[in-house]
Amino acid sequence: MKNNFKAGVVQFDVKSGQVETNLNTVFGHLEKLASENVSLAVLPEMFSCSFDNENLSKHSKLSDKVVESLSFFARKNQMAIAGTLPEKEKDQIFNTMVFIDVDGKVKARYRKMHLFRLTGEHLYYTAGNKIVTIDSSFGRLGLMICYDLRFPELARSLYLKDAQMIIVSAQWPESRKEHWKTLIKARSIENQLFMVCSNRTGMEGDLRFPGMSMIIDPMGNVLTEAANNEKIAFADIDPGLVKKARTLIPCSTDRRQEIYG
Repeated sequence: MKNNFKAGVVQFDVKSGQVETNLNTVFGHLEKLASENVSLAVLPEMFSCSFDNENLSKHSKLSDKVVESLSFFARKNQMAIAGTLPEKEKDQIFNTMVFIDVDGKVKARYRKMHLFRLTGEHLYYTAGNKIVTIDSSFGRLGLMICYDLRFPELARSLYLKDAQMIIVSAQWPESRKEHWKTLIKARSIENQLFMVCSNRTGMEGDLRFPGMSMIIDPMGNVLTEAANNEKIAFADIDPGLVKKARTLIPCSTDRRQEIYG
């Protein structure tokens, strides 16, 4: 990472299938972050249409235009933006995180590797098979989506690729909100990096979503956590804290890679 900057998270009640409505909400919140000089903003999982799974093919056709409009905003406001939306390739649909840097260019796409079977994601989406890090304006970042948090191997792989921050977009339910917070802190502490994590609010079907979007520093300290009724939250990021944490507790030096890989 380079100089200090502000990172922010956006959370809202993502309306199933209502792309235009959701985009209007997104841009309203991004404008607020821009007014606070936030340089990096993370949106919830499937922010454009939610899990309107029966209509994914239709929604995916709009994704390029959605990304184009976000790119324009990013370039105009010098704000990097990340979030996930449906991406179609041939006859396959992916839940894809797009990372747009401050110059408005798409610098990375990450396809969700771990599909959540409890809600039937594997019936509608194809799992990605590539771990993604990106050399961004803020240094090297790693990308993850929701259920990925339960797989420490992925976060560790990003760490081994020298990620100093992991960005997460999610739709994580109220019933497992303690898992959400615990796993984010664990991924931060064990890999000694920042976590910038956005989660949605509201209801979809029988599921309630708590928000609780948060930013965690490399020692596991909560820099900011949004309440359910808040729409944005942001925090100052001091990149030097990564080196400080890794020097204070030199886990990388003491890893026994020859034993456990």
